[in-house]
Amino acid sequence: MTTPYAERPALSHRTGAVGEGGEPSAYRAVDPTELVTRAVGLARETQRWWASIGFAGRRHLLDRWRQELTDGMEDLAAVVREETGKPHGDAMLEIGLAVEHLAWAARKAPKVLGRRRVGSTLLAAHLAATVEYLPQGVIGVIGPWNYPVFTPMGSIGYALAGGNTVVFKPSELTPRTGQWLADSFERAVGSPCLQVVQGEAQVGEALCRSGVDKLGFTGSSATAKKVMATCAETLTPVLIEGGGKDALIVDEDADVEAAAQAAVWGGLSNAGQTCIGVERVLAHTAVYDEVVAAIVRQASAVRAGLDDSADLGPITLPKQVRIIHDQVAEAVADGARAVVGAPASTDGVGPDSALTDPARLLQPVVLVDIPEGARIQTEETFGPVITVERVADMDAAVAAANAVDYGLGGAVFSRRNGPEIARRVRSGMTSVNNVIGFAGLPELPFGGVGGSGFGRIHGADGLREFCYAKSVARQRFTPPVSMTNFQRRARVDGIFASAVTLLHGTRPWQR
Repeated sequence: MTTPYAERPALSHRTGAVGEGGEPSAYRAVDPTELVTRAVGLARETQRWWASIGFAGRRHLLDRWRQELTDGMEDLAAVVREETGKPHGDAMLEIGLAVEHLAWAARKAPKVLGRRRVGSTLLAAHLAATVEYLPQGVIGVIGPWNYPVFTPMGSIGYALAGGNTVVFKPSELTPRTGQWLADSFERAVGSPCLQVVQGEAQVGEALCRSGVDKLGFTGSSATAKKVMATCAETLTPVLIEGGGKDALIVDEDADVEAAAQAAVWGGLSNAGQTCIGVERVLAHTAVYDEVVAAIVRQASAVRAGLDDSADLGPITLPKQVRIIHDQVAEAVADGARAVVGAPASTDGVGPDSALTDPARLLQPVVLVDIPEGARIQTEETFGPVITVERVADMDAAVAAANAVDYGLGGAVFSRRNGPEIARRVRSGMTSVNNVIGFAGLPELPFGGVGGSGFGRIHGADGLREFCYAKSVARQRFTPPVSMTNFQRRARVDGIFASAVTLLHGTRPWQR
């Protein structure tokens, strides 16, 4: 049985009974800075032991945690559903993917991070060199509410596998999910290498200033800028995964039904609250009408509700309802057509609106004929809305996909030219003839460019993200010509210059 976070005052600046949506019903004056300082201090003490047990020791314990997570999937999925409203199956999916990534990180860490020899050069033949990647120390992680297990685990699991300890601040909307993860780690490992600090923005701000060795943040691009500014005060490096406005491109030779299915799943799953979800479809004019018809047919069968048979849950963040409504309403007022759904009413959806409020259930919307420059084409919507745009060719499609500040994910459907088109899309990740496939492959780095952030989780890049390169050059023998002393004479300088010229200069026969 897990312990509700409110019963752990040492780890929360707010205590009391946990109400609907994970919100505490009472407050206790625990200073956020004091709270975070204690957690980081304990994590720093524990990190020395965690690093000392080596890759094999950490893999053994992380495998135990993986088994604990797997055995408790149903329980954890129920908590995720209670806090976010997403369907149970979707919660299970993100937990399963998180377990896959944890297994990969623990298994691959020695090969990716372990010490290895590197080559020398003729000028430095007297030196033998090695490089390895050592843990940075204590990693702070600020997680999101939309995927409260899968997303933060991309930082937590990889950081732990690299020998770091972690202080994790889950979203204030999903506190029990975050605590469940920490409790399961404690049961499996019996050491506070993963700690959770609960609270709102003040706790996140305190974590940024706490002296952690690196901070990983997932959230809106606007909040990411504030996190970066705060971390800059102490030169704390950051990893940022911001928002997205991802496009799915459909070429004229694409499998239209498969593309439409991918667009509907990528755009509507989790009620559209997916940073790597499909917000825009860019269809070649030759297949545009077919694509629209297929998306309309499939999206019309998708239903938001609170019952177990619903495809989509509610909008988890109450204020997002207004953002979604305004973007859709503005586009329609300016000439866009809703071929599925319509702008939803925001009546009664205030900041204290309950997760079970029917007004937070937004049914799917598909828009066409969107006017150029509409906000819904340039700003993140983060709701169950898909726009479909006609493009003349793939050059126009790529230009449209790249015409936003974001650059997180995307997809391309084409039988012949998928990989070529995908390379031209300015994003950190692109799927070809599938949607969001890159998220499920532990070997692939995950992250964006531009307004979507920088740094990578997952894969070898994700392991190295939380470590620093340690280079060692050892002298094997005394070189016949040494340049690194004050005793060298002009003759030595001449020999060195001649050697460089011989190795790298223009050959006489090339003149």
